[in-house]
Amino acid sequence: MAPEFLPGNSLRLLNSGAEYFPALLAAIDEAEREVHLETYIFEDDPTGRAVAAALAAAACRGVVVRVLVDGFGAPGFAEQHQPGLLAAGVQALVYRPEIARFRLRRHRLRRLHRKLALIDGRVAFVGGINVIDDFNSPHRSSPRYDYAVRVEGPLLVPIQRALRRLWEIVLWARLNRRYRLTRLVEASGAACGEQTAAFLVRDNLRHRRDIERAYLDAIGAAREEIVLANAYFLPGRRFRRALRAAAGRGVRVTILLQGLVEYRLLHYATQALYGNLLAAGIRIFEYQRSFLHAKVAVIDHHWATVGSSNIDPFSLLLAREANVVVLDRGFAEDLEQSLAAAMRDGALALPADSWQRQPWYSRLLRRASYGLLRIFVGISGYGGKR
Repeated sequence: MAPEFLPGNSLRLLNSGAEYFPALLAAIDEAEREVHLETYIFEDDPTGRAVAAALAAAACRGVVVRVLVDGFGAPGFAEQHQPGLLAAGVQALVYRPEIARFRLRRHRLRRLHRKLALIDGRVAFVGGINVIDDFNSPHRSSPRYDYAVRVEGPLLVPIQRALRRLWEIVLWARLNRRYRLTRLVEASGAACGEQTAAFLVRDNLRHRRDIERAYLDAIGAAREEIVLANAYFLPGRRFRRALRAAAGRGVRVTILLQGLVEYRLLHYATQALYGNLLAAGIRIFEYQRSFLHAKVAVIDHHWATVGSSNIDPFSLLLAREANVVVLDRGFAEDLEQSLAAAMRDGALALPADSWQRQPWYSRLLRRASYGLLRIFVGISGYGGKR
């Protein structure tokens, strides 16, 4: 489905938790009627407890508060946060609770990976930042690196529609009538800025490929420069061909990826793709300062996206995701400058011949990791040529 670009928005780029959480907490503290929040991870750390306290306080003063978390990403939510939130009057639900954690079934891979918030129908947040402290990583002195967008304007309408639709789906699946949507606050669709943007979701019905298609269309139309930053990067052949074709027609293609090992199999599988990409003239940087969690891109200095979707089979084929795509030179340049600073100050550029310089056993390990991951995706029933 083609993106519906809406003019008249006011968008603000937020860099990592240091900018995101103060803005989110301020909006929740100012809420008068309704707060709706979705997240993959809701950690029991200082940041998680601060957000939980703000949500509970809002509910105690009469605000309708709805919270939906993923059962796999937030396995401790039901014990750590849900009782206190429920006691305060918050409506809190878990998407696909992990009942048989060690049993492999296809539906277990369909996770809620979106990070969305909507307050009083007047301001929303879309991005890749979970409810977790930026420093909640072992032995890290630098904060996790990620982005979100603060949204006002007509884009609030499709964001609200997506939040309500999933809430209703979860209620229907759980046969839960207690938290039916009542006392609804309609999002203000009034223009309040000059930025044009679209809100895209990925689900398992009508919007299975919307985010991937938006990327491919923008890459196919690129004429000057493509900058991607992705935490988990394992694109299919179509995506890789699009990047190589862009580089072949003279587009400057730069990819910023995870340099630290977080998930070993995925990390090595991604590195198996380096040789082919580097040979096509694509520059690759590995972020070393902290864990890279960003899922963003800038193309030709005017197209930009920020959201929750990685470029890997799990995001593009399985999970519920949400991205904002922005057509605005000022916003795109802000993001581009932020990415340039991250590459300059916290990343290492890979030499074009770095793949060939690795010992044979290292290359074999990475190819084997890629093969194993592809087999895993195939066994799950979601393989293909993407």
